[in-house]
Amino acid sequence: MSYRLYDYLPSGNGYKVRLVLRQLGLPYELVELDIKRGATRTPEFLAKNPNGRIRCSRSRVRIPVGKPRDHLVPRGGGRGSCPGPARARAHVQWMCFEQYNSEPSIGTARFWIASLGRTEGELGEKLEEKRRNGHAALAVLERGLDGRAYLAGDRYSLADIALYAYTHVAPEGGFSSMRIPRSVRGAPAWPRSPGTSRSPHGRAAKPA
Repeated sequence: MSYRLYDYLPSGNGYKVRLVLRQLGLPYELVELDIKRGATRTPEFLAKNPNGRIRCSRSRVRIPVGKPRDHLVPRGGGRGSCPGPARARAHVQWMCFEQYNSEPSIGTARFWIASLGRTEGELGEKLEEKRRNGHAALAVLERGLDGRAYLAGDRYSLADIALYAYTHVAPEGGFSSMRIPRSVRGAPAWPRSPGTSRSPHGRAAKPA
């Protein structure tokens, strides 16, 4: 089975799907869309995804856009797989943390600055709040990785992919690189596994 992935390359959320596909060795066709030019608001795209957002995957089996990673990754073992029962609670906790603490602060600040080209003066207190919350999220991640290579147990999982996507490019949103956990900045064990890229964002560096 092959997939067609509609994506905006700077998106950390889209990157999560590309990384899963690459690491599982699943073939896919990448269709790049520019969300800044309204490419996801056209009648043609809305017919594919009425929500008008990227990370829309098409295949012989329809993959819901909201949680594509959960539908793409096999359960019960293998690289990058979903966790077993013993790790399920930690896995879910970290996935929720990414969606409610990390992505809304780090991801949003990065989008404002790196994609929209907004300045600190224009953003003012809004940006300061995002950075405070983002640095707090990075501190939680640092504690979660203290003395361990992976977030949910002793194996690489979707929780690692989810937290890696925006964290490793946090400096593009003005976050201090020294406050990014060392595990994310340099150690090969997390979350790098065979076939991944350390610089996944952008045309040249995306997982191929």
